[in-house]
Amino acid sequence: MSSLKVVVGGSASAAVANNITDLVTDRVASRIAAKDFTLWGKDAEAESSIRLGWVTSALDSQPLVSEILALRAEFAAKGVTRFVLCGMGGSSLAPEVITRSANVDLVVLDSTNADQVGHALSVDIEKTAVIVSSKSGSTVETDSQKRVFEKAFTDAGIDKTDRIVVVTDPGSPMEAAAKADGYRVFNADPTVGGRYSALTAFGLVPSGLAGVDIQALLNSANSVSELLSRDEEANPALILGAALGATPGEYGIRDKVGIVSDGTSIVGFGDWAEQLIAESTGKLSKGVLPIVLAPNSAELNNGLADLLAIRVVADATTVKGDEVAVSGDLGAQFMLWEYATVIASRLIGINPFDQPDVESAKIAARAMLEQRDDIAPALFSESGIEVRAHALSLAGVDSVKQAVAALLKKLDSDDGYVSIHAYLDRTSVPQAHDLRELFAISSRRPVTFGWAPRFLHSTGQYHKGGPAQGVFLQIVSAAKNDISVPGRDFTFGELIASQAAGDAKVLADQGRPVLTLTLADATAGIEVIKRFFG
Repeated sequence: MSSLKVVVGGSASAAVANNITDLVTDRVASRIAAKDFTLWGKDAEAESSIRLGWVTSALDSQPLVSEILALRAEFAAKGVTRFVLCGMGGSSLAPEVITRSANVDLVVLDSTNADQVGHALSVDIEKTAVIVSSKSGSTVETDSQKRVFEKAFTDAGIDKTDRIVVVTDPGSPMEAAAKADGYRVFNADPTVGGRYSALTAFGLVPSGLAGVDIQALLNSANSVSELLSRDEEANPALILGAALGATPGEYGIRDKVGIVSDGTSIVGFGDWAEQLIAESTGKLSKGVLPIVLAPNSAELNNGLADLLAIRVVADATTVKGDEVAVSGDLGAQFMLWEYATVIASRLIGINPFDQPDVESAKIAARAMLEQRDDIAPALFSESGIEVRAHALSLAGVDSVKQAVAALLKKLDSDDGYVSIHAYLDRTSVPQAHDLRELFAISSRRPVTFGWAPRFLHSTGQYHKGGPAQGVFLQIVSAAKNDISVPGRDFTFGELIASQAAGDAKVLADQGRPVLTLTLADATAGIEVIKRFFG
């Protein structure tokens, strides 16, 4: 196993120098290890007292390993070799990075786009098993996905209870319903929040069934537990936490963090860390905005005073300038970043375990589903693109290019950021992500990109609860083949449209400008937008 290392330079070194002594004196590391829920203040205690189970997840999850391996062998004997995960946020992002890093196939269905759902349904259903992951089971996306797979198995003459595995908290409504229906249920630790659940059943069941060596993952995490609990200045969690939460810049604390995978064998780590940091810190108009970057992304060369680059590398030895380098095996890094995030939260002065603004988007989406004709008509259309705006004046604007320019004019040149939300099938139009770099080059400001609706369960908290710095571009396109949700009075197409409209309303109600571009054809529409930057 590679050793866990954190190396800091420049202003990040100043953050460590300014804070490390107090963190050691206050015994922050050992108190986290002891699950001391008083670390984040009185207002946080009700939540933090029931959310520190992640500290010992790598040990507590050990009994799951043999159960998961036995089920994997049972599936293999039946010729079941394809695994689909239905889950959102922390329930899907950890298994995705675990399986991709191990080069193991897992279909991650974290979307309500009907084309993406349809593709997951259409491949080798006779060889497929599905893991449905939700802490409560009330998540509308996951419930809808479960319903459509139940129908698919039944239609194929397959007993759905043989092919669907449920991961949920003990005592949840989902557990009761799943057991009554005869499903196999794995219980997760109810004292672990979704974004901290990588080493619980939520991370281990889908990864282990798909073929990952989950024992090695737990061993990696356990190997650093004692190190991360030490009250000493060399503790990598204290160093990374101080850098995350207190690195100074020209205008105050650097509140944007660019997470760069740069030579590491871990695949997609930034997406997991993004939801951990954003949902934990982005509230009370405070927080750190994580942005997933490539080694050559524009933000790294623009001299941004509010951005700290953190590179995840194969072996952290040195850094250049105002940067941080981090290395270590995946299980160890899960533990490191979880410790560091709650340490940064203490420095920022917020509760890392609640997510007060996630529910607002869910409520708005439900309201839009019930009143579907309330979705605003387009202001105008051009080149197969409908234009809508919220908390953004488009007076005198009659082209899509001008509308995009009007949104960017709202961008503060010192601390603003652009957030692109793609309500699209990420399996068929991955090129939508190219827009992130084009907007970063053009705006010379940080640009974050989220596939929707999965970002609603992660960075969506920051966008509404963090500092009011963002301008928001929604890109929406109807699926080519809509799918009805069995037992519900809506389709996946209506659901995702309601989620987009609901989130736009919540953002606009808080004064965040939103531009919505609805594409008649996703592929063609993306190319039209790209040409604005030619």
